[in-house]
Amino acid sequence: MKENRHGSATTEVIGDCEIKTQRAFDAPMALVFDALTKPEHVRVHFSPDPEPLHICDIDLRVGGKYHYAWYAPGGYECSFRGTFLEIERPTLIIATWMFEGWPDDEAIETMTLTEDGGVTTMTDVLRFKDRASLGDHFQGDSRGMQTSFDQLEDLLATLL
Repeated sequence: MKENRHGSATTEVIGDCEIKTQRAFDAPMALVFDALTKPEHVRVHFSPDPEPLHICDIDLRVGGKYHYAWYAPGGYECSFRGTFLEIERPTLIIATWMFEGWPDDEAIETMTLTEDGGVTTMTDVLRFKDRASLGDHFQGDSRGMQTSFDQLEDLLATLL
């Protein structure tokens, strides 16, 4: 790794019902893709809390499903799940996205990876059905997301 990019993910609301997150990683695109899609790697970086994932199921194929869950402090279960709609290794994943804490706010998630000079940029767009579904979820505290991406960065350093 060339640079510590901890805390550098950016998130913004775009359009009426979409949110875009971007983060750069000093690693090849194929390695970033694997770290985002292989259970042995996702278990290491996805949970921003001290507890590791107790569920990490990934059936990486069109029509396949994913489910990640861990216990946050206080015993609250954080659970994300969805279905893969399109996969183009190592540049694109489109899937449904649902956080079980907000079951009415399902979205379509489009994650693209691009690489330039050994730096991979991940762009993730969540498209909700309407502005009300987007709500205020992403306007406040982004520490969990930042922590997860920082852990991904640290994992990538060990895999290089």
